[in-house]
Amino acid sequence: MSRTELVEPSWRRSHKMDCPPLKIYHKHAFNCRAFTETYYNDKPDMEFADDTLKFPMNNFHYIFSSGFVKGDVLIDVSMSSLIHHLYSACDIFKDIIILKLNEKCNMETSKWKDTRTGATEWKHTSAHAAKLEGKSTQTEDKDQQLKTAISHVISCDFENENITHPVELPLADCVTSLWIADIISKDEDDYMRNLEKISKLLKPGGHLILMAALNTTYFTAGEDRCYILTFDESFVKNALHKLGFVIDYYAVQKSRHDRKLTDYEAFMFITACKTK
Repeated sequence: MSRTELVEPSWRRSHKMDCPPLKIYHKHAFNCRAFTETYYNDKPDMEFADDTLKFPMNNFHYIFSSGFVKGDVLIDVSMSSLIHHLYSACDIFKDIIILKLNEKCNMETSKWKDTRTGATEWKHTSAHAAKLEGKSTQTEDKDQQLKTAISHVISCDFENENITHPVELPLADCVTSLWIADIISKDEDDYMRNLEKISKLLKPGGHLILMAALNTTYFTAGEDRCYILTFDESFVKNALHKLGFVIDYYAVQKSRHDRKLTDYEAFMFITACKTK
C-alpha cells in the first residue's frame, strides 16, 4: 500500500476533532522535562519502555558492537535532551558533539553532562547499557564515560544552510538523529531539505543512524500536544536513497501502548552509509 492510499483510522479522526492547535517543537516553548518524564522515566511500569528505551538502545548496541560503524567524531542532533542512545557510542568515538535546536533542551543536556543539581536522571539507561555490555556492576562508570566523551553541547538552527553557523564543525564519521526531522518538517519536501542538512554533517563513507516515528500525527509533552510529520517506512528509505545513502540495517517495532499520549504506529531504526 502506498503512502497516498493510507486511510486514517476512525479513532484517530474522532480524537482530533476538538483538540487545540498542535505546538511546534522549535517555534513554541517545549517542555523537555515533561517529555522525558513521560516517555523515558525509570518507573517499572512505564508503558513506553520497550519502544523508547529498549528498542533504540538495543539496536544502537548491536550496530556499534558489530564493528562496521567506526571513527573518531560523532555528531548527535536529536529532539529534547535525550542521551540514552549514546552510551554504546562512547565506547568507539573519542569526540561526541551534541546539537540542540531548543535552548531549554540545550540547558537540560548540559546540566546532566556537568552533573548539576536538578539534572534529568538517566541512571536507569546507563544501567541498561552496562547490562547490554555484560558489565551490569559498572553503571556509574558508563555514565561518566559518556559525559567525558561529550566535548560540546551547542545550539543549531535549521533555517541556516550550515545548521551550526557560525560554528564550523569537523565532518563526522557518524551522525545520530532521533526524531528531529520528523518534528521540525512541515511536509515531505521540507523533510528532505532538513535530512540533507543533517547529511552534510557527515563525511563520505560515514554512517547516518536515524530513529523515526511512523504514521504519527502528534505526541504529548506535559499539557501540550505537539506536531509530528506523518510518513511511512518507504518514504524514509526513498529519502535516504535520493540523498546518496545505502541502507545497511533497519528494524521496525510496532507500537505497544494505548495511544492516549501519542499515536505513532511504529518506531523505525535505520543505519545508512553516505556514498557521496
